[in-house]
Amino acid sequence: MAELSDLWWLGMLLAAFAGGAFGAAIGALPAFIFTGFLVMLGEGVKILSGDLSGLMGVDPDTLQSAAITGQIAFGPVFGPHISFAAGAAASAYAAKKGYMDTGFPYHESKNIGFAFGPKPDVLIVGGLFGILGYWITTLSSTFSLPWDPIAVAVVLSAFAHRLFFKYPIMGKAPKGLMNMKPFEKLEKRDKNSERLLVEPWLGHQYKWLDVTVLGFVVGILAAFITYQTGSAFLPFGISAASLLFLNLGVQKIPVTHHMSLVASTAILAAAGGSDFSGFDMGALLMIGAMFGVIAAVLGEITQRLFYAHADTHLDPPAFAIVLSTFLIVLFYLIEIFESSAWVPVPF
Repeated sequence: MAELSDLWWLGMLLAAFAGGAFGAAIGALPAFIFTGFLVMLGEGVKILSGDLSGLMGVDPDTLQSAAITGQIAFGPVFGPHISFAAGAAASAYAAKKGYMDTGFPYHESKNIGFAFGPKPDVLIVGGLFGILGYWITTLSSTFSLPWDPIAVAVVLSAFAHRLFFKYPIMGKAPKGLMNMKPFEKLEKRDKNSERLLVEPWLGHQYKWLDVTVLGFVVGILAAFITYQTGSAFLPFGISAASLLFLNLGVQKIPVTHHMSLVASTAILAAAGGSDFSGFDMGALLMIGAMFGVIAAVLGEITQRLFYAHADTHLDPPAFAIVLSTFLIVLFYLIEIFESSAWVPVPF
């Protein structure tokens, strides 16, 4: 008879496969929006359990044991490393197979809002990439690598689907990797192509000043929410859930979850935990603003390097979170911050 631990691993792999398949069925972006709402629910439960446990006579740990944030929102069901990454891989696969003809303005494989429904081969691809995302995250966590283990899985999964489905890793950039001017001039790849020479991740969110100011504002708001609640993830959940409006076609909705997560994490790391009683709120909000800007700028740099000239979706926010959380660990190691918050430290 199999050991209980063997059955547990089998269960996790089956859940990761199903989570990846479901992410492909409903689409990468809708799956990530579910992540946002579930994070808000999970963090709300945790916050309320602390506020109400005395009145209710209940141990707050008991109320938190449902682990909505950790096991559902960031687990095999809607963890971005599983459902979102698998949905992005499914789009890359389906575009290669000729399943997509949606009128999407970029390469069809970048269309992460497309739901594939019950198409068996696409669901299998999604399931396999769900397992890949699970293993990358597990290995990163096991070895305490110094970055967000979920975000690094989203990034590496995207590189993997490019390699596996034979897409270019970066794409050609005849006028420079960082140059967005061809997009502004609506230059085509060639006279026989309808594709733009440069396809920025967000046509309304790529200018350096715009991105910087947005990161500053979001960083302050995220830091304030964390200052008031002690939650590292509630601002991320709010930012992720706001993408519902982007998915519904509301123009110019900003994408901010990388800025909010990094800003919240930074103030927790600076204070050494969620007890901010010995810290000035204004100083912590400025730290949040600074790291909001850092995440925003890193997201823009990575979209110019790995998205704008390529053919599939490689997520700039996830890349920015990896780099920014590594910076937070570095700040801890050189004793600028009191801790690394929730980000692993290898020693």
